[in-house]
Amino acid sequence: MGYAGNDDQKKEFETRKIKIDVLQLKRPSGIDVIMKKNLPEEYDYVIIGSGFGGSVSALRLSEKGYKVLVIEKGKWWEGKDFPKTNWNLKKWLWMPTLGLRGFFKITLFKHVGALSGVGVGGGSLVYANTLPRPASKFFNSGNWAGLAEWEKELEPHYKEAERMLGVAKSPQFFDADLALLDVAKSLGKGSKFEAPNVSVFFGKGGGKDEKEVPDPYFNGEGPSRTGCVFCGQCMTGCPNNAKNSLDKNYLYLAQKSGAKILAGKKVTIVKPVAAPDGADGYLVTYKNSTSFLKKESKTVKAKGVIFSGGVFGTVRLLLNMKKKKLLSNLSPAVGDHIRTNNESLIFVVSRKKDVDFSKGIAIGSIFPPNEDGHLEAVRYGEGSGFWRVSSLPLVFGSNVFVRLGKLFTKLITHPVDWLRLYFTKNYSRKTMILLFMQHLDSTLRFKRGLFGMTSSVSTGKKPTPFIPLAKELAERTSEMVNGNEYSFLTEALTGAPSTAHILGGAVIGSSPEKGVIDKDQKVFGYKNMYVCDGSAISANPGVNPSLSITAMTERAMNKIPYKQ
Repeated sequence: MGYAGNDDQKKEFETRKIKIDVLQLKRPSGIDVIMKKNLPEEYDYVIIGSGFGGSVSALRLSEKGYKVLVIEKGKWWEGKDFPKTNWNLKKWLWMPTLGLRGFFKITLFKHVGALSGVGVGGGSLVYANTLPRPASKFFNSGNWAGLAEWEKELEPHYKEAERMLGVAKSPQFFDADLALLDVAKSLGKGSKFEAPNVSVFFGKGGGKDEKEVPDPYFNGEGPSRTGCVFCGQCMTGCPNNAKNSLDKNYLYLAQKSGAKILAGKKVTIVKPVAAPDGADGYLVTYKNSTSFLKKESKTVKAKGVIFSGGVFGTVRLLLNMKKKKLLSNLSPAVGDHIRTNNESLIFVVSRKKDVDFSKGIAIGSIFPPNEDGHLEAVRYGEGSGFWRVSSLPLVFGSNVFVRLGKLFTKLITHPVDWLRLYFTKNYSRKTMILLFMQHLDSTLRFKRGLFGMTSSVSTGKKPTPFIPLAKELAERTSEMVNGNEYSFLTEALTGAPSTAHILGGAVIGSSPEKGVIDKDQKVFGYKNMYVCDGSAISANPGVNPSLSITAMTERAMNKIPYKQ
């Protein structure tokens, strides 16, 4: 089509026409708009879980310039949101099918019962703040033995983890700690008794006069804090802004560095975009984890994926993806080498009227009764007496019939001792929990069953709650405090131990036949895929493992280069 005007008018017309044509070329068509709208949002890394591994990954990757998304199935929690006691099951327990949307999860298997945390900050919301380093045996045993000089390589990362988590020692001992000191002295171990490293801000030294102060850890870049008042509520959620949970350090700083955190979302699918080894990236699908009315799912794209959902999140998801052949390159060792930290939890309920075992921090003292184990005094805050309904007098026996017989005998011969468990006033003030852990090793294997994961013995002896030394220590403690010993009823009925430190299932190995991840925690068979959580722990630490998970993740993230 031409133009019939003079030369100047014709030139102006042609110029306008060119501009219009260019604009039309730049303007997306309706189809283009729809296609772009349906494309998944893209990230450099998607991190599944926000516990000790996920939080470290989020901060370090964000600092290196990567676009990071953290997906957490639990909720955000603040001090004012936590339950005052563990009788408030709706706020304490995580059982969304029953309408309980708290942060404490109980998972039962044939061979073990495990306690874990759910929420933004993962296990740090519910754990006992305790951050000891394991003995040298840990670094030279298990699946990862000999693959690196672990103790030497991890040393700087342990130091960084301690700095980030605000490690300190409690400035005071209380009744439960003093009782444990008496036990240590009676065994000739008084010199080994100490306050463990804990992740708590003590302010001026603790007390009701503690005031909120500006960030004491990160040159003013972190949140303001308040000193500990020793209320004992660490494991039901610190209401006083003193516990150094991950939302106050790693995750807080990660968000300031640009990381995005999605709470209340559960990842259901992880699969490669195109290349089977994930070289082209991954598609990650998630859905609402707390609502059963709104289950619509959403998919995002990531160049890399980091599994940090703990054993029950990571191992379960990996097993599901392997079964569905979405991650068919995964090692056959997925779900194997599960460790329970070989621990025992025993309740000691005192008859004394003048003791208050609820006062202090969750774990304020520790000592090694022998070269393979550690004993800690654990407490809940005043009013938290839920565990009494799930406990029975402590009995040992080779099978359930022997144990039931002993329980019946105790009921007949010592009915008052039995009933005291259920009718003691101020239960948490009268009760101290003995946590005994040891380095001795045995492993389980988790597999996909008809109704979810099932457990079986993999190596060594079947885990047991019936540890003779733990029983001896509990009886000795009972004598010191004029009390009685009790255990979880599941242990008496099933013979399966309870643990707050379920580990392994995606361990480090020299090859896919011996482990799921390599020494840098990269998943065998896949590009840019990592496991950074308790399921990567590849030996039995014999102490609380949170610091080790943090240090191992610091090392793994340190090996990832800055974004170009």
